Amino acid sequence: MATSPRVPLLIDCDTGIDDALALLYACASPEAEIVGVGCVAGNVELPYVVRNTLAVLELAGRSEVEVAAGRDEPIARPLRTAGDTHGPTGLGYATLPTPASDVGARDAAGLIIESARARPGELTLVTLGPLSNVAVALEREPALPRLLKRLVMMVGAYRAPGNTAPTMEWNAGVDPEALAATIDGWSAAGAARPVAFGLDVTERAKMTPDHVRRLGQAAEDGKHPMVRFVEDALRFYFEFHSRYDGFYGAFVHDPLVVATALDPALARTEALTVEVELEGRWTSGETVTDWRRHWGREPNLDIAVTADSGTFFERFVERVGALARERRSDL
Repeated sequence: MATSPRVPLLIDCDTGIDDALALLYACASPEAEIVGVGCVAGNVELPYVVRNTLAVLELAGRSEVEVAAGRDEPIARPLRTAGDTHGPTGLGYATLPTPASDVGARDAAGLIIESARARPGELTLVTLGPLSNVAVALEREPALPRLLKRLVMMVGAYRAPGNTAPTMEWNAGVDPEALAATIDGWSAAGAARPVAFGLDVTERAKMTPDHVRRLGQAAEDGKHPMVRFVEDALRFYFEFHSRYDGFYGAFVHDPLVVATALDPALARTEALTVEVELEGRWTSGETVTDWRRHWGREPNLDIAVTADSGTFFERFVERVGALARERRSDL
């Protein structure tokens, strides 16, 4: 049987609970070639992001993947974190051993730039946190958008309510200046439009305790360390969503975005023009979207309007379960 072509990924994340699930999904996907992972402050402070990233990669048996530390604050405003959502260290109730590996010598922006220069037109950059590292990389290398194959972002709320303020999504709101610089930089370079997955789509991907139960079955061991990690991390996430969203489960934004970066057929997008509000008293960080083409301008983002969350969940359970089985003797 023919194998799927490899998809080389650069991942930039602020590793909290759903970022950790996204890293596990990428490590468990046979078509994914993880070129490197950049860390950015967001869900938690940068030292926790770095530790979580290294520890999750070691849990998945991928300690050889280069991890690079990036920005420890947004480019133009103070850092805000989400301990209420992800726990004080970012992984909910889960704990992992202190990682034996460490970050590489180059920073996250350097990882992005140098990897793209080494493999022009090949790499997909997937951002799961604030765009701070990408903005820094663009400042150093304005040609970056043309060196990458695609940019896929978990960011924004285009028709949906916000999850941090009435109209603001978390990643956009933490560093809106970086998001605006990224969108403008891609447009100026004349590169393929970035693909943006907002809350409109990602909040349709609700993980429930049944998915965790099925993961244990797929792993053939409900007490497997990888299954326990997922269960303990998600229990915190489930409790948060129960308090604030009225259901015992969780929106798993980031792994859905990684899944669609690996298989674009899982999503449908629409080309639209978006501006990032930077100064509004109540709306700073809002992704203002010209759905009716009032501005008469060229689109600057491909906005995801649908995604096949059912297929994603099937693949998550199957793939992460298989990875757990493979790692049984090592953990």
